[in-house]
Amino acid sequence: MSTINSAEILAQALPYIRKFHGKTLVIKYGGNAMTDPALQKAFAEDVVLLKLVGMNPVVVHGGGPQIEGLLQRLGKKGEFIEGMRVTDAETMEVVEWVLGGEVQQDIVGLINQAGGKAVGLTGRDGAMIRARKLVVHDSHDPNKEYDVGQVGDIVSIDPSVVKALQDDAFIPVISPIGYGENNESYNINADVVAAKLATVLQAEKLLMLTNIRGVLNKAGELLPELTAREIDELCADGTISGGMIPKIAGALDAAKSGVNAVHIIDGRVPHAMLLEVLTEQAFGTMIRSH
Repeated sequence: MSTINSAEILAQALPYIRKFHGKTLVIKYGGNAMTDPALQKAFAEDVVLLKLVGMNPVVVHGGGPQIEGLLQRLGKKGEFIEGMRVTDAETMEVVEWVLGGEVQQDIVGLINQAGGKAVGLTGRDGAMIRARKLVVHDSHDPNKEYDVGQVGDIVSIDPSVVKALQDDAFIPVISPIGYGENNESYNINADVVAAKLATVLQAEKLLMLTNIRGVLNKAGELLPELTAREIDELCADGTISGGMIPKIAGALDAAKSGVNAVHIIDGRVPHAMLLEVLTEQAFGTMIRSH
């Protein structure tokens, strides 16, 4: 790349750096971006760069493949109902172990290695995520309920610990584990936690890294922008289904609740996050409330 091209790219980033300076960006980190070493490194560098130019990134991570891997090693088979992992007491221990331990600390280490100061939290820290048992309804028959064990529905989020860390130049890395009124633990969908946290923090953007290019139509073409009405239509005709439903529902809730822009972006593209935040190049699908 020529020197002039490099300079142009840097100059193009300036209005975005100015626009988002001091603003909070909630980043849902999952999928391939979490398991491919080159993408992990690129992700950590992006987060640190955004922090250094004056933005406040907050990372919420998943860990489905890692949980699945450990359950298999223990001889337990993962079971899903309506896109939610069935979580008995033993599975919950594995979830806490993997998310709050191994995965979280890997991410913290990568960000620190890239020159940031990351701090790992679960929903228990700072009494952040209060939860209750999630009631799962059948998508075809709303009267039919499923018991999915220690899967949580968010009651409330107290973001004070996140704000305190942000103000002190730290980068919070949050595992999606909540706690109930009897101190029991709950496994919460990371997309849901990211969306709710973005709302509570009144984030400028919610960035959801996934294993797809964004939301695709029936013909497999990328839909660069979606409104609430269009999302309802895509859910009704089955274009959006399975694990995409909680992701999109959370994104839409955040957009309706004051988060300025929600982006579902392809975590398989190195530095996709920087391209999304600091350039005109649209990567993935942006969701607007109306």
